[in-house]
Amino acid sequence: MNILIVEVNWLGDVLFSTPAIKVLRKQFPDSRISCLIVPRVKEVLENNPYIDELIINDEEGLHKGFFGRLKLVKALKSKNFDLAVFFHRSFSRALIAYLAGIPRRLGYATWKRRFLLTEAIPMPKKDSLHRVDHYLNIVKPLGCAVDDRQYEFFLSQEDERFAEDFWNKEGLKKDDWTVCLNPGGNWGPKRWPKENFASLADRLIREYQAKIIFSGSKDDILLIKEITRMMEQKEFSVSAGYTNLKAAGAIFKKANLTISGDSGPLHIAASVGATVLALFGPTSPAITGPIGSGRIALMHKPLECRVPCYDAACNDNRCMREIKVEDVLAEVKKLEEDAHRNEVYAAEKKLL
Repeated sequence: MNILIVEVNWLGDVLFSTPAIKVLRKQFPDSRISCLIVPRVKEVLENNPYIDELIINDEEGLHKGFFGRLKLVKALKSKNFDLAVFFHRSFSRALIAYLAGIPRRLGYATWKRRFLLTEAIPMPKKDSLHRVDHYLNIVKPLGCAVDDRQYEFFLSQEDERFAEDFWNKEGLKKDDWTVCLNPGGNWGPKRWPKENFASLADRLIREYQAKIIFSGSKDDILLIKEITRMMEQKEFSVSAGYTNLKAAGAIFKKANLTISGDSGPLHIAASVGATVLALFGPTSPAITGPIGSGRIALMHKPLECRVPCYDAACNDNRCMREIKVEDVLAEVKKLEEDAHRNEVYAAEKKLL
């Protein structure tokens, strides 16, 4: 079977969909699986062994406008897909698949596009499922087992070498206890206060002799400069702005701990098996909490506010301010003690 997956548009959501891709491959091991993606999420799915081809939907360039969409229809039609699986809820993308002559079209039955689907799945109640389960639920009617919820982000040897080079350039040693702090987020209310990050970094350096790495995108550089200006300690590293998603993932994997709000980098860290401490405020861990093979700790202070809250204009940010530096340090201590116990156990087991 020749299968087209119509992907979603955001980094975190694409990561959440990777378990569904994996179980789809297991169910149809001899099929060809392609993913239709927007350019900004390409790195998330690169090197994924369960995917045969990434097809770029260049909505701002080649496929922009009416005639651009016709080009995409023509390109998809030439590939003779047997089945389209819609992770995206878009009407226009369902229409494109219909016009491309894909005979089976499976996805959630949103009211606008129900008639474009040959296999319509009842839409779950909003915020009733973790995003991983939201996508697994789509492929379940195809006979896929949906018990594997681990999302994945695949690194290359080049990515791993980048992290090694970064360690060498920054003078970091193998035995250093390294902590990545990711202060950014795609909207303000999900961010922990910058003064808290500054205080946390200072105390991690003083009390744990930690080596701090500030991570993020180019958009986070100004925020990181504001945080580091508040710090008393001035020895730290900054990877923000110098890394792509793959290189950032390699740095998270090599570090001892990553501390972040609910963001794409948090989920990349979880997906590569890193130890993460996730700080949640307006979003719900039950819906977008990290799922990884490494140790994961969550901090969330329930308030009278409705959660999840999608008020990007909220100026109160009390849900994040309620998480105190002392609270985070207490969780860090638990994670560090757990890591030490695991190291001792591994060493004793090796001697036996």
